[in-house]
Amino acid sequence: MEKLIRQAARDILDSKYAVALTGAGISTESAIPDFRGPKGLWTIDKQAESKAYERYELFLRDPRAYWEEMIETRGAYGGFYGKIREAEPNPGHYALADLERMGILKSVITQNIDGLHRKAGNSRVMEYHGSVSKLRCASCGLRFDLEDVSLEELPPLCKCGAALKYDVVHFKEPIPPDVMEESEQEALKCDLLLICGTTAVVYPFASLPRVAKFRHRATHYGSLLDESTSKVKIIEVNDEPTPLTYEGISDYLIQGKIGEILPAIVEEINRNTSGISENS
Repeated sequence: MEKLIRQAARDILDSKYAVALTGAGISTESAIPDFRGPKGLWTIDKQAESKAYERYELFLRDPRAYWEEMIETRGAYGGFYGKIREAEPNPGHYALADLERMGILKSVITQNIDGLHRKAGNSRVMEYHGSVSKLRCASCGLRFDLEDVSLEELPPLCKCGAALKYDVVHFKEPIPPDVMEESEQEALKCDLLLICGTTAVVYPFASLPRVAKFRHRATHYGSLLDESTSKVKIIEVNDEPTPLTYEGISDYLIQGKIGEILPAIVEEINRNTSGISENS
């Protein structure tokens, strides 16, 4: 593992536009449970999983009933979402924030809804599946901080008059187009992709590493990128191999705990850069 950590530090230092892609694996180390793991919420409670699949359709059909259920099961200021909002970043989150402060990491694209990257100090975060701390208008796309919206009358309404929902993207709900487009543009632009804690099986998020890898091919926007700009280094940090590992999308996998590996990479980068500054 030490050899791979040194390799990752060199690759990250050599990059000009590094982007991180994160999933549930980085947040489980902050005691936020996953959904489908051995002790996942839906593994234990199949009924909760069934309701989750019906939630977006409930919002479209009856926004008031949606909010009544969300407050009962998810919580407005407490409940399950409330517990997520109370979680604190772990060393993996802080390591990514350190990379941004160094000017190396340009953005984080995350599947996670917990807001821990922002808490840790990352400023440019694309929350692909939304956030438990925000509400979003399904009509105009405007977002509001949860604390700024009264839930005394249900459903809460946007300035445009449409019903608000949690910013969290539910099953069968489209990814918000602003987040999807910005995330794809980052995947097209990066020359290094640091993938942390995602199983890479939930789409369309799982397509982003492939967009980065094969970006010299036609994009959603119908353009072609020059072959010289298509080379990208893709590093996985995960507990287990993923389809990205088996399919050769990633260049290499560093297997283990994200909260241990990422700080070790940052430490190695600091060691290398301090050596450079001392010799300059």
